[in-house]
Amino acid sequence: MTRFDWHVLRRFAAATALLMVLIALVFVVLDYAEYVDDFLDRGATTAQVFGTYYPHYLFDIVRLTSPLAVFLAAIYVTSRLSQSMQLTALHASGVSLGRYMRPLVLGGALVTAAMVYFNGWLVPPANAVVVDFQNQYYRDAPQQSGGAEAFRQAAPGVVLSTGFFERESGTAYRVSLVTTDSAQGIAARLDAAEMTYVDSLGVWRMREATIRSFDGGTERFRVLPTLDTALAITPADLAQTERDADKLTLPESVAYVASLRRAGVTDLGRPLVATYSKLTYPLANLILVLLAVPLAARRRRGGQAAQLGVGLGVAFLYLAAQKVLEPLGFSGDLPPAVAATAPHVVFLTLAGVLLWRARR
Repeated sequence: MTRFDWHVLRRFAAATALLMVLIALVFVVLDYAEYVDDFLDRGATTAQVFGTYYPHYLFDIVRLTSPLAVFLAAIYVTSRLSQSMQLTALHASGVSLGRYMRPLVLGGALVTAAMVYFNGWLVPPANAVVVDFQNQYYRDAPQQSGGAEAFRQAAPGVVLSTGFFERESGTAYRVSLVTTDSAQGIAARLDAAEMTYVDSLGVWRMREATIRSFDGGTERFRVLPTLDTALAITPADLAQTERDADKLTLPESVAYVASLRRAGVTDLGRPLVATYSKLTYPLANLILVLLAVPLAARRRRGGQAAQLGVGLGVAFLYLAAQKVLEPLGFSGDLPPAVAATAPHVVFLTLAGVLLWRARR
């Protein structure tokens, strides 16, 4: 790399770091202003809020805002050179736009690689602390210590329903296990007042179990004080909520999806989108650099303010598209892989078109 490359890369790195700090501070101030009453009412101390909660919450803030910081940094560095006519001088001396972009693309690629690891391995443990803190000190906690009524597919044709699951004891209450077949519908039903996972045996121990089986219109009925049964479902599966996907590392997410598939679960939209997003979301850092350079390379009426305005509009549209498509992947209206990757493909294509036009 030449001295010019190092000069651009240093300015880009410094601008990115400064923007990340400023954006993080804004997030923390706004979040604290919104929830300070909850913290005070629920008894959270200043040391807990600023010593535990926000240091861990910063991990997710950095994950979410790093593409915006990288994009604004690339816009700033490029527009400064453009407005001061330095890019024009570089072009006149034979330096192409692609050659100028090299240090910025390298910086974007390094940030992307770092964010894949950051997003997949460091953010989830921090999110676990954040969620637990919110459960304890938010008035409208996003999730409680137990799971409400839930349905899980234990195997093909076998559905488990629970009225309530207590995380601390690993006990489910008001349990029903229904087995169906294509010929007669419900073939058997098992109801129990509660069931607890016995880790040493790898089974669920049911209490006050009632077993009903149906064969040709004939019902057989049995009542057992206890019953051990093996299910392809663990306490973690029953405790799983929408936000728990944020607490799983990338390997844990892959393993969780695999366990659901082994159990015959067909509704995998949410866990698949969450798993794919851990890999695809960091790509926004590189793609937004590719978008920023051609947008900022041309001098515009209004100077840097106009370039930043256009750039912010494109960046927010990109990030919003990801959030709009994710629920479609959750519900199955779009394949999960498409929901997680489509915005990146569309805006990478747009970046390619803008670069092609900028080089003409």
